[in-house]
Amino acid sequence: MWFGISVAMAACSLALWCWWIGAPWLRGSQSADVARGWLLKLLWPWVEALAPVCGKFMSWHLRRSLERLLVRAGEQAYGTPQHLCAFQCVAAGLAGGAAFFAVTKVFDGLAAISISALAAGCAGALPMLRLREAIKLRKLAISRAFPFMLDMVTLCVEAGLNLHGALQQAAANGPPGPLSDELQHMLADIRAGAPRKEAMSSWAERCDLPAMHHFVAAVAQADQFGMSLGPVLRAQADQRRNERFLRAEKLAQEAPVKMMFPLIFCIFPCTFLIIAFPIAAKFLDLLE
Repeated sequence: MWFGISVAMAACSLALWCWWIGAPWLRGSQSADVARGWLLKLLWPWVEALAPVCGKFMSWHLRRSLERLLVRAGEQAYGTPQHLCAFQCVAAGLAGGAAFFAVTKVFDGLAAISISALAAGCAGALPMLRLREAIKLRKLAISRAFPFMLDMVTLCVEAGLNLHGALQQAAANGPPGPLSDELQHMLADIRAGAPRKEAMSSWAERCDLPAMHHFVAAVAQADQFGMSLGPVLRAQADQRRNERFLRAEKLAQEAPVKMMFPLIFCIFPCTFLIIAFPIAAKFLDLLE
């Protein structure tokens, strides 16, 4: 009798545990289209279920900094700062649990806990590393496309269009990419009623590039003092092209330094091994 009761209670506990784990997936996600990547799509229901709990323990400073990073990344891969923290917690929990069950038969308790904590910390840091890498790649793409966009805007202004019309032409006819998306975002803010100065400042803040801030400051100064935009834009375009050329020249000069490590530790040992093997074989034959 007692054995049957214990089996029934164990079955109920297992069923409740399975329901608690699978409830977020069964309910589905109302913002599943935000998630990108197969791993994030797989874990998104649990991330969305844990996000309100993480939001209660986040300070406003942390929330503001994470929101700034998400905006600069361009893609809302994690939705909100709460979702980012929830994804870190879910990844850390899964990695820590998997590592604990994997090493618990090999190491003792303290070592297993240490390895699990290390795995959880690494897995929890991966979403932030991915986010910072996305920001870096997006900045690189914007910095490469920005001089061409400035050339288009300068040509349109010198042809007789105002700055707003020139920016519209650059957004419509420019190459697709992060810069074109942010330019369309800025034009949408202006159409929604935001002042052009504030919309351009927000545009520069989202892109987070010094060249963009210099361009916005030059345009604001030209509007304030009533200067002609054509020479200002031409000077900005020339300066951005020179900066791109100098940046490419710097990367070309850094290439030999970056090649030193693979040359010394990968290529040279193989070369010396191929050259020295026949010599060593002949030398051994002579000794015999």
